[in-house]
Amino acid sequence: MAKLTKESFIESLKEMSLLEIKELVDAMKEEFGVDPSSVAVAAPVANAQEESSGPSVVTVTLVNAGAAKINVIKVIKEITGLGLADSKAIADNGGAIKENIPVDEANEIKAKLEEAGAEVEVK
Repeated sequence: MAKLTKESFIESLKEMSLLEIKELVDAMKEEFGVDPSSVAVAAPVANAQEESSGPSVVTVTLVNAGAAKINVIKVIKEITGLGLADSKAIADNGGAIKENIPVDEANEIKAKLEEAGAEVEVK
């Protein structure tokens, strides 16, 4: 039997109906014990994680509370769970809001603080 090339396989798929493709996928699951759709989805996710060369955890630091300090204090209190006095101290003096957190969470916190009028740095 001749080996089927990737190009000829793809061309064959283009000629199939969705029902035929579903039956093919089901047959592949049964024959090989693998869901081809889950493999196709998992590979790009793994590659994306390997390609990210930035830090996986960062610190969000308040540089300046800005003119709307009361709004910034409220956001700091909400994010950190600190009391009003401690939140005000951070707003007055600057400093770390949250340390060693994932980059996604840091970006969300930064957006909230900037929306309130603060100047924020993520390191």
